[in-house]
Amino acid sequence: MRATDLMTEGPTFATELTTVDEALDLLYEQDIRHLPVVRQGELVGIISDRDLRKFLDSSPAEEPVPGAQEPRNPTISTLMSTSPVQIDPETEAKEIVDLMLLHQVGALPVVDRETNEVLGIVSYVDLLRLLRRMLDS
Repeated sequence: MRATDLMTEGPTFATELTTVDEALDLLYEQDIRHLPVVRQGELVGIISDRDLRKFLDSSPAEEPVPGAQEPRNPTISTLMSTSPVQIDPETEAKEIVDLMLLHQVGALPVVDRETNEVLGIVSYVDLLRLLRRMLDS
């Protein structure tokens, strides 16, 4: 079983200019936990619901001081992982599991190595679905 067999094709994307609020809306609307971040169609990062929650939990709850420089709704460019572990469509399921465990991540973008275009994403949910099918057979 390869990444191309497991991946969710045409994943929802964000850009570096996507705000925290917009990213959260995308995650909740699509019922997903990871957003590949692209620039002109090429993968430049990934952000998870965990990254966003961590940011929100660390943000001050008080109203900002007038004239303060920090925006209330920053873009995700400073929060995203900028060197995400990525796989190609031919990556085997065993290697995908090993990479997720090694890097402690919940999803891996599936990327065309020649164009750096995101083709899909494999998450731990996709791997659990595979496990379930295997247990049923």
